[in-house]
Amino acid sequence: MKIKADYANAPQWKELTIKSRLPEQLKCLDELAHNMWWAWNYEACNLWKSLDEELYEQVGHNPVMLLERLSYERKETIVKNKTIMKKVKDVYAMFRTYMDVKPNYKRPSVAYFCMEYGLNQVLKIYSGGLGMLAGDYLKEASDSNVDMCAVGFLYRYGYFKQSLSIDGQQIANYEAQNFNSLPIERQLDENGNPIVIDVPYMNYQVHAYVWRVNVGRIKLYLLDTDNEMNSEFDKPITHSLYGGDWENRLKQEILLGIGGILMLKKLGIQKQIYHCNEGHAALCNLQRLCDYVDDGLTFNQAMELVRASSLYTVHTPVPAGHDYFDEALFGKYMGGYPEKLSISWDEFIGMGRENPDDHNEKFCLSTFACNTCQEVNGVSKLHGWVSQKMFAPIWKGYYPEENHVGYVTNGVHLPTWTATEWRKLYAQYFDTSFMSDQSNETIWHAIYNVPDNEIWDTRMALKKKLVNYIREKFTQTWLKNQGDPSRVVSLLERINPNALMIGFCRRFATYKRAHLLFTDLERLSRIVNNPERPVLFFFSGKAHPADGAGQGLIQKIFEISQRPEFLGKIIFLEDYDMQLARRLVSGVDIWMNTPTRPLEASGTSGEKAEMNGVVNLSVLDGWWVEGYRKDAGWALPQERTYSNQGYQDQLDAATIYGLLENDIIPLYYGKNKKGYSEGWIKVIKNSIATIAPHYTMKRQLDDYYDKFYIKEAKRFVKLAADDNRLAKDIALWKETVAERWDAIHVVSKEDCCLAEGGETGVTYTIKYVIDEQGLNDAIGLELIVLKNDQSGDDHELYTACPFRKVAQDGNLYTFEADIEPDDAGAFKYCVRMFPKNEALPHRQDFCYVKWLD
Repeated sequence: MKIKADYANAPQWKELTIKSRLPEQLKCLDELAHNMWWAWNYEACNLWKSLDEELYEQVGHNPVMLLERLSYERKETIVKNKTIMKKVKDVYAMFRTYMDVKPNYKRPSVAYFCMEYGLNQVLKIYSGGLGMLAGDYLKEASDSNVDMCAVGFLYRYGYFKQSLSIDGQQIANYEAQNFNSLPIERQLDENGNPIVIDVPYMNYQVHAYVWRVNVGRIKLYLLDTDNEMNSEFDKPITHSLYGGDWENRLKQEILLGIGGILMLKKLGIQKQIYHCNEGHAALCNLQRLCDYVDDGLTFNQAMELVRASSLYTVHTPVPAGHDYFDEALFGKYMGGYPEKLSISWDEFIGMGRENPDDHNEKFCLSTFACNTCQEVNGVSKLHGWVSQKMFAPIWKGYYPEENHVGYVTNGVHLPTWTATEWRKLYAQYFDTSFMSDQSNETIWHAIYNVPDNEIWDTRMALKKKLVNYIREKFTQTWLKNQGDPSRVVSLLERINPNALMIGFCRRFATYKRAHLLFTDLERLSRIVNNPERPVLFFFSGKAHPADGAGQGLIQKIFEISQRPEFLGKIIFLEDYDMQLARRLVSGVDIWMNTPTRPLEASGTSGEKAEMNGVVNLSVLDGWWVEGYRKDAGWALPQERTYSNQGYQDQLDAATIYGLLENDIIPLYYGKNKKGYSEGWIKVIKNSIATIAPHYTMKRQLDDYYDKFYIKEAKRFVKLAADDNRLAKDIALWKETVAERWDAIHVVSKEDCCLAEGGETGVTYTIKYVIDEQGLNDAIGLELIVLKNDQSGDDHELYTACPFRKVAQDGNLYTFEADIEPDDAGAFKYCVRMFPKNEALPHRQDFCYVKWLD
């Protein structure tokens, strides 16, 4: 026989994880590393750094990886070092004191669903503002000691890392996360086996592992489909944020909502409130409906319970920003659910349409959320109004300002985003109750007692820290990507820590108008190149890989930054993440935001800047509409001057240039003999004292409890008592009203006095007799008056005058209303009939309306 030159079979590799052994005295560090508490407590971060500062930098501040890579010799050395061991003991004692406090069960318990969470740059399960908000929310829930858990995804690749080519094009790099080196833990059953969640998809199941992130006292459970039990079509469901086509997006939202509820059930977790943070999670209510129906309730009875315990928070200010699915695609995955609910397909898909009977309309997760959640809220006062208008077509018969959509203005987690230098200063000068009473403006007024030079020195220290960070982190990248080494060296040398620094750092979507500053390059050049008053602009942010316009903006800014007159004066910092964000929001002097009105739902980066003595320069949009105070920052008007966006951009750019030239730069450089600007310090103090206390995450969390959670939990308890008696009663009442609604009619009316015109100061009485078809006082009437000098949807609701019931004769109910006009002018009026029941939370809960002749 001929001997083959080579002969080998393929190896069957098996995974093997070798854990680094810690000496007994350091074993507490493993517990500490696997709880994200360290991410917002600088004492813990200082501890990790003291173990091996160079290695700590190499592992990207990941304590799990740090402990893995510490040599055993180094661990033995640490054990012998009394200073470090005292630090270990003290920090662990702080942690245990914090963790051993029992939850406050007096406040309602909450299950929080979100597609992303920004807890720390080590755990890449976030992309932008939504994730930052959700991560901060969990941290504050932990600090406030509430009973909450959260549901999300463990992404294999997360969001992309950004780099720029030599000509400024964005390059998206997706790097796989090694789950074993992250501050997470596999969720195991009582036998020590990994828990698997089986999620139904069409005629098969997708299998998801469950990982747990300990966020202080809060548990965040993450679903993971990247395992050998799934097909190659389903493993990628949790590969990346917002990746893939619409089918993959639907599969993600099924997993988050339906899979999330199935996971909580398997873990034995039941909460009082289910909070959908954005529409991605809306299908959690579908699974909850199915569970109630399986327990013997009808669909309508189940809906009463689900709706009463659900809240939907919308972060998107325009309809186009929501997820819509074609009926064919939606039916492919969701076709079996109507049978489970004992309703028809048309009734089911209609729950996701503004016009339920329009078969050409796509299914919208946000509309479904509105229809299955008792409460809906925007994320700032202005966004609440924008959302009222955006969702108004769902509740026909009511004007936007009448519907129940509310708001809670976003805040930020103070310990996460406030630089250590400021936290120490606050601890020195503020009342000892400060951290537990962050929203108390009186406490913050103590900033006026801090000597001006301390404020200035703190700001200068953080500016230098930012410049050093840039030089350390970006030199090699710039040398690699920007070609000419001498140009890079020149750029680094020109970064002046004493210059007025302005930051524009956020997601690069076109409505953010990053281009605004570059409307007049000659004028901009004069501003940044004044040798006596230098100005530095830092830009940073990612554009979605599918957003060509956003990527084009990045390239344009990069190209301008490379021009000789702007080199070292306009700097683009790539790969904007939480670590870079913390440096920027504490290191620059001005935080600039220039969105197209009113497309900034809230925005929180400017709130982070406030905590660090950084002053805002922004369009009055999002949170800044509420936050702006005179002499505590600068604002561009909220109202548009031009309908033409190009003209508006030019005007806003000119306004920004003018503010810089005439107000901001002269104030910053108006320094006294001691080397600082007293006027600038006054603005900083005003900003900290009067703005910062109102934009903490603690205030936001308290608002959610006060406005929504407590109210819903109380109502749910009433509905569910006595075997869901009230829920059944309300469902039956609604069914009865719905059956007889079209038969309810006007028997007689008297309103001719108004039809012929009226005068101010005269009282007019309108009378209607209604046949209620045996509903027993279930109908209400009100006179709706509109200003008649508006066109289209730009109406002005003048008044809604309720009728009173004055008589009853069998099924005939007599209603009267008195109206006394206060203003002369042109009006139009109509009488609105609606079902009334004191057990309803608001009118839109049962949105039947009949306009009477």
